[in-house]
Amino acid sequence: MLSKTVVIRQPDFMPYLGFFHRLLKTDLFIILDNVQFSTGSWHNRDKIKTSHGEKWLSISIKKASRGTKINDILLSNEVEWRNNNLTLIRENYRKSPYFNEIFPHLEMLYGFECLKMFNFNLESIRMLMKLFGLNTAMNSASMLNARGRSNELLVDILQKVGATHYLSG
Repeated sequence: MLSKTVVIRQPDFMPYLGFFHRLLKTDLFIILDNVQFSTGSWHNRDKIKTSHGEKWLSISIKKASRGTKINDILLSNEVEWRNNNLTLIRENYRKSPYFNEIFPHLEMLYGFECLKMFNFNLESIRMLMKLFGLNTAMNSASMLNARGRSNELLVDILQKVGATHYLSG
């Protein structure tokens, strides 16, 4: 039997570096998109350092009822969040090494047209994977029709993909 290591994680916006470190050691990344969106989480925001302290980069989303799944959260176009985020990044990092190499990728990301937060987050993950040279296979829990709650959901996913190892955070 071949070994198959799997990582399961919710699709946060611009995940932290440790997430990508795990992808170096895995065969398959399962995007946990069929669980409840958590207000105040990393799903639609992240912090950057500025000369005035930490600032939030936020993805503007439409209000959703409690229990709405991550893959059902809609983006809002009422706020100029795309331009605001790009301006915040540009103003605070334009003198940084590699800015001219990386910023065009961010401009492409923020120009990515989609209706759902899930798709935007997934595009941010794909962008970073490409920049890091990662080619890890991906699938989503919703496409697997995974069922259950908490650990039962994880076990169902792992069984459906034939995992022999689960690499947790």
